[in-house]
This record gives sequence, C-alpha cells and structure tokens, in this order.
Amino acid sequence: MLKIVPLDIMSSTHSVKKHPELTPLTLWIMTIATGLIVANLYYNQPLLDEMARTFHASTAKVGQVSWATQLGYAAGMLFLAPLADMVRRKKLMMIIFGFIILSLLITAASSSINLLVCFSFILGAASLIPQILVPMAAHLAKPEERGKKIGFIMSGLLVGILLSRTFSGILGQHFGWRSVFYVAAGIMAVTWLLLWRFLPEVEPDYDGTYGSLMTSLIDLVRHEPKLRVAALRGALCFACFSVFWSTIVFLLKANFNLGSGVAGEFGLAGAAGAIAAGLMGRLSDKMDAYKLSAFTILLILISFGIFYISAHNIWGLIVGVIVLDAGVQATHISNQSIIFALKPAARNRINTIYMVTYFLGGTAGTFIATLLWKNYQWNGVCAIGAILTILTFAIHFANHPKTGELEKTDLKN
Repeated sequence: MLKIVPLDIMSSTHSVKKHPELTPLTLWIMTIATGLIVANLYYNQPLLDEMARTFHASTAKVGQVSWATQLGYAAGMLFLAPLADMVRRKKLMMIIFGFIILSLLITAASSSINLLVCFSFILGAASLIPQILVPMAAHLAKPEERGKKIGFIMSGLLVGILLSRTFSGILGQHFGWRSVFYVAAGIMAVTWLLLWRFLPEVEPDYDGTYGSLMTSLIDLVRHEPKLRVAALRGALCFACFSVFWSTIVFLLKANFNLGSGVAGEFGLAGAAGAIAAGLMGRLSDKMDAYKLSAFTILLILISFGIFYISAHNIWGLIVGVIVLDAGVQATHISNQSIIFALKPAARNRINTIYMVTYFLGGTAGTFIATLLWKNYQWNGVCAIGAILTILTFAIHFANHPKTGELEKTDLKN
C-alpha cells in the first residue's frame, strides 16, 4: 500500500495546490488548438487519388500514407503522451510542435511516395498534442465541471477531424495537394504562438522514472477490465470509421467521376453526425454508458447497410455518413465517460492506453480497406465494415455483465 497510495495522494495534493484554474479563454484556446492539430491526421485522406497520380502509385501504395499517419499517432501516444505525467506539459508540447511544423513542410515538398509515407508517420507521432490537452483540461477543471469541459474540448476535436477533409479536399482541388500541407504548417505556427502565450504550465504528477511509468501502463491494462473493453470497442468502431473514409475518394472517382473537393465536402455531413453524437454524449450522464453504446454501435451497422445500397447514390452516401459519424463519435464519448472515471491520478496513462488502441484500430481499418478496394471494390469495403461492427457487438455484449457489476462499485467511490 505504501508503494502506490502515498505517491498518488502526494501528487494529487500537490496539483490541487499549484495548478491554475481553467478559464473560459484557456478552454477556448485549448479547444481550437485540439481541432487544428488533430486535423493534421486527416488532411491526406481526400488527397490520396491526387497523390497516387503525382507519384504514379497504386491505391494500395498510396493508402500507406493514411495508415502510416494513424500508426504514427498511435506510436506518439504510446511513447510520448505518458511523459505528460512526469515532465512539464506546456514545455513538452512546445517542443513537439517543432516536429509538427517540420514534418508538414517536408511532407509538402516530398519527392517520392516513400518519403511521403515516412514523414506522414512522423507527422502523426508529433500530432499527439490533443491527447495531452484533453487530460490536462480534466486536471485543470473543477471536479463538478470536469465532464462538461472535456466534452467541450472533444467537440473541437471532432469538428477538426471532420472538417479537415473539407478543407484539404477543396484546397487540394484548386491548388494541388502540396498546398494543403504548406498552409497547415502556417496554421501550426500560429497555434504554437497561441498556446505559448495563453496556456498555463502544469507541474508533473509522477515522480518515478520513464521505465516505471511505461510499466504502469501494463498494470493498468491488467487490473482495469472496463478500460480493456472500452479500448477494444473503440478500436473496432474507429476501424469502421477509417474503412469508409479511406476509400470514399476512390468510390467517388470510380462511380461519379468526382474529385477530392467533393470527398472533402462529405466532412460537412460528418460534422452533422458529430453534433448528434455530442447530444447523445450527454445521455451518458443520465443512463448506463454500456446500454447507450449498444445503440450507438447499432448506428454504425446501419450506416454500412446504407452505404451498400447507395454505391451510385450521393444522397444515400450523405445519409450514411451522418449515421456512421454519429455512431462512432457517440460510442467514443461513451467510452471516455467510462475510462476517465476510473483512476484520476492515472488519467494521462489511461487515456494513452485507450487512444493507442483506438488508433491502432483505425490504422488496421485503413490498411484492410485499401487492400479490399483493390480486389473487391465497394462491396468489399461495406462487407468488412459490417463484419467489424458485428464483432464489436459480440465483444460488447459478452462483457456487459462484468462491466455492469463493476459499475455499481464505482458509484460508491
């Protein structure tokens, strides 16, 4: 007991005395920064067809750009995000920003597809900053307002994910895909200045070594069954999300002869889904999160049915996008409401485990979808989306009795 409990209590007491308040201005800046930074991960998706033409690459090869970015993000979260528990968080973010800007510039100037894939991975790894900002908001917020503040920042993250495709698709169509990354580098420079000027510093909570910090991740996975279930469920749902978004540009080109601009505009429909997800996310405060997740996962399955019958119908695809994004994002918010209530003293590490698993799922979804597109086109994409959703249902219901019992014990704490 003396090895673990006093350390958590001491670090918690220290943070309560010293951390600044989360002001409305700070919250807005963190939210805007979260949306702008996470957008770096998705700029390339509507541009894959143009990149393939530039480098005379196959769809499978250019698909590596997208999944390498997501794999890099997972690597950054795994090896860098836990450092937020043991070093000063603002300083850590300021250093990482340099790698974001450098990666964007080299990505824009890439002379080969392999160089593009390489720096897409580095860009993904450096773009982990939102996964430091979200737990930081939970740390700075008053306990009675924590859920609301996290939800506010998550809304910025969701909008950034979805509108990034609209931005890159339209800009890429008119000025070429390289222009997107040059403009993004400028946006990141401005974002760096905003955070440097207005973001408060947070002292580290963890006094151990980096090795012991990383070892504690294994302990959390072993001893937190609800974290394991939420992470696996999130990974499968995000795989479904990536299956669609990494191949829609190919469908639009093949069936409608439409370019990256229209693919990007689908992000606007996705934003409507994110708003719906935010509204459903509030229900997690009033009803059991596991019951809510069953409904939101069902939305994902329905969306792939809509996609299957709408391969030649733009409006059907738009409806499917709204349903898909509502289901995926609402499930994500429901998962977070579960994991952030587990161990406040280990919130950064819990978030790391969840988000690393989440983005590994997205990477796998992108990889599988681009391979299936080559051999089975849209039917293969819809089939794998449905299969992954059914697997999510199986895992969800198989673990519901255990997690339901554990929910009661949490209410006492």
